[in-house]
Amino acid sequence: MTKRVYNFNAGPAILPEPVLKEAQENLFSLPGVGMSILEISHRSSTFENILNETIANIKKLANIPDNYKVLFLGGGASLQFSMVPLNLMPPANKADYILTGSWSKKAAKEAKRVGTVNIAASTEEEVFRRIPRQDELKLDPEAAYVHYTSNNTIFGTEWFTEPETGNVPLVCDASSDIFSHPLDISKYGLIYAGAQKNLGPAGVTFVIIREDLLARSPETLHTMLNYKTYADNNSLYNTPPVFPIYMVGLVVKWLLANGGLPAIEQKNIEKAGLLYQAFENSSGFYRGHAETNSRSRMNISFRLPEEELEKKLVKEATEAGFIGLKGHRSVGGLRASLYNAFPLQGVKDLVTFLQDFQTKNS
Repeated sequence: MTKRVYNFNAGPAILPEPVLKEAQENLFSLPGVGMSILEISHRSSTFENILNETIANIKKLANIPDNYKVLFLGGGASLQFSMVPLNLMPPANKADYILTGSWSKKAAKEAKRVGTVNIAASTEEEVFRRIPRQDELKLDPEAAYVHYTSNNTIFGTEWFTEPETGNVPLVCDASSDIFSHPLDISKYGLIYAGAQKNLGPAGVTFVIIREDLLARSPETLHTMLNYKTYADNNSLYNTPPVFPIYMVGLVVKWLLANGGLPAIEQKNIEKAGLLYQAFENSSGFYRGHAETNSRSRMNISFRLPEEELEKKLVKEATEAGFIGLKGHRSVGGLRASLYNAFPLQGVKDLVTFLQDFQTKNS
């Protein structure tokens, strides 16, 4: 195919077209290097320069304070479900977890293997249709940290203000909305994100950690599970995911060149607003899963009056070039993922398609 389709997949997900074109142009041979990024040594000055430039640009993009480290790891966010408690739970050996979907539940499950987990709040009884209110959080002031998931890809909910945790470090799984809006990094002890939704391709995990928390990592911890290993070696203790880091670097440059996080947030608000407005104008034919004040800008989960209509819509949408609208297998329905790189015109075209589908099937 020579024409690109509209990619609504939740992850691995859409990447900016200028980034893909630059990577394609330089894939055979990096300028001035004579070999592909897929071939260069991770110990070479070329890659160290790429890595250091990427870290510097991330710090610039997110205004990261000097007392934070930026790390690159493998294993996805799922490995962080284990690494966070293994490194940060000692010596208290207890932590608070806020449950807002499947991924936060999985994170809590892994933490229970390490120490005591207090479920500070959960909206599971409401099928995760909303984000808990601050006054619902039952936090332990002696917890090692408070963990939450900022955006929930399956149920389509998102936090727009961080939970207030007092002096207890805040830990966030930001895999699906990282750098989709400005962040006050100083509010966090640690942020982690799998790159494959909003930051780059699959294969690299991104961690921002406050330096004082590195002292919590036990000396007995296995080398490759210890954040200090990565911090002390600039993520180069072993061979890192070279190509995904290179791609993350290109995406971050693209964000900086297009106005940074404030600008991308406004675009994301506009895109999500168009689709949610279409639901509201459909007289109930399209029903968003999330409550209004918890609606994600990144992942919009919705239902139709009948499951058969949903299957028909997915089939016809796929034929029309709208790919990845089927909802997660655990909840069904439909889902449109509108990450940073998704174009505004694609949302407009989807709205037109949905309106036509409703007219034909009402």
